Amino acid sequence: MFTAMALVALGLLLLVIGGETLVRGAVQLAGRMGISPLVIGLVVVGFGTSAPELVTSVQAAFAGAPGIAWGNIIGSNIANSLLILGVAVIVAPLVLTRAEGLRDPLVALVAAFGLAAIAYAGAGSALLGILGLVGITAYIFHCYRQSRTMGEDEAEALNPESGSGWGMVLRTLAGLLLLVGGGRILVMGAVELAELAGLSQTIIGLTVVAIGTSAPELATAIISARHRQMQLVFGNIVGSNIYNILAIGGVTMLIAPAPLPADLISRDIPIMLAAMAFILLVAWFNGRLARLAGFGLVLSYAAYLALLVVQQTG
Repeated sequence: MFTAMALVALGLLLLVIGGETLVRGAVQLAGRMGISPLVIGLVVVGFGTSAPELVTSVQAAFAGAPGIAWGNIIGSNIANSLLILGVAVIVAPLVLTRAEGLRDPLVALVAAFGLAAIAYAGAGSALLGILGLVGITAYIFHCYRQSRTMGEDEAEALNPESGSGWGMVLRTLAGLLLLVGGGRILVMGAVELAELAGLSQTIIGLTVVAIGTSAPELATAIISARHRQMQLVFGNIVGSNIYNILAIGGVTMLIAPAPLPADLISRDIPIMLAAMAFILLVAWFNGRLARLAGFGLVLSYAAYLALLVVQQTG
């Protein structure tokens, strides 16, 4: 018990340090390259903070534990859309223009509906995994092609500190490594604690593993919000949702080509779809979320966890 708690504490410490390092490096890199923080959040930060989900789901698939693998993917998207976005908005309200915030939530929701269709059809094949990987490759390429070059004033505002481009790259990579390592250590301790509590494999994937592997996104979101970089927050959350479904789901399906666990279909997938649809609606109508909405999102996630606990113990 003590070892598990120590791992959780160490993982959290590494996440805080890594998040601060990553945000500073990513924002400066965006300014130096003339790329918006939204695109950096989608492509660089979103992919990097999704690395713990990738490692965990792949390990679970190889170990013959599809409940943990798919529970991690779906549970992470629910945590991203409700918990992480909610906490970030509590720290600093979200303000986006319709043009910059609409495309990627739409891509994420289409990918989510595709996963839902596969789950409800009971399908599972290596070809579906390959299609997911092709999809994420096309998405990254499109993001890079469509990134708009900023003006000199905006780039200077994003990059107030002097330094070499390589220094910014190394700072960003160091932050990513600390986040991945911290997330992994946190998951190890959290899973051990959950097993001691007697939770099922799927519940562990949906809750402990999903929250643990989403901890890099949470740490990055809080620190980004403190620096008023809400574009980076939004890009990180939406980008992670897309990567989870297309990249991590694709790899999981490629390694273990089997239908998704049945207990995810009736409860967790609809909640994931609803949460991701909410993000799209926010981007579509006004691109704004106040602190009160943030509390509502966090309470919604708490209600979801309570539902899982009730069904587990009932």
